[in-house]
Amino acid sequence: MTESKLREKMCMFASSMFDRGLTHGSTGNISVRLNNDDILVTPSGSSFGRLDPNQIVKVTKDGKLIGNSTPTKELPLHQAFYETRGMKSGAVVHLHSTHSVALSMLPDVNEDNILPTFSPYSIMLLGKVKLLPFFVPGDPAMGEAIKGLAGKRSAVLLANHGPVVSGKDLESSVNAIEELEATAKLALILKDAKPIELNENQVRSVINKFNIDWD
Repeated sequence: MTESKLREKMCMFASSMFDRGLTHGSTGNISVRLNNDDILVTPSGSSFGRLDPNQIVKVTKDGKLIGNSTPTKELPLHQAFYETRGMKSGAVVHLHSTHSVALSMLPDVNEDNILPTFSPYSIMLLGKVKLLPFFVPGDPAMGEAIKGLAGKRSAVLLANHGPVVSGKDLESSVNAIEELEATAKLALILKDAKPIELNENQVRSVINKFNIDWD
């Protein structure tokens, strides 16, 4: 896919998520890694609902900025996924989606895997989702926390902030972060209902069939 088509596709997915309330205002950011390891990334202060392909910033692999805008302050977070996950990481999406943020603030959650195993799809698309502590937005320490996971997680939830997902390409990353938000919504709806989750054998059967990184 050409760079111009990728820019258009970033705007299309951003607009779709904005229109459905998955992010709001000027929150959230997206990046895509090009074949030469340059990165296309949404600019600081931009709205997913009004994103222009020409606004998107290119960051070369040696750190040079190409474009008239400043890249999102969360760029180190994106770069950490590309650095640690290699060819598994072709795009990164970060949202401030309501249900995921709410789930990140609940007490007594499993920080190593914050999503309940309600359906096979969250397992298939996300693997285990790590809850990371709160960082001030734009703090490079977020990137260091991702690096500390050594490429073992494709998705994290930043406490009091929002989810970050990296997939093989833009579409798979968007699908995965939407699955994360949907599962978080289920977790909140069913919080006091004692729902029946997939049992250990069922989870393992999904992991084995779809070759999911889990342990």
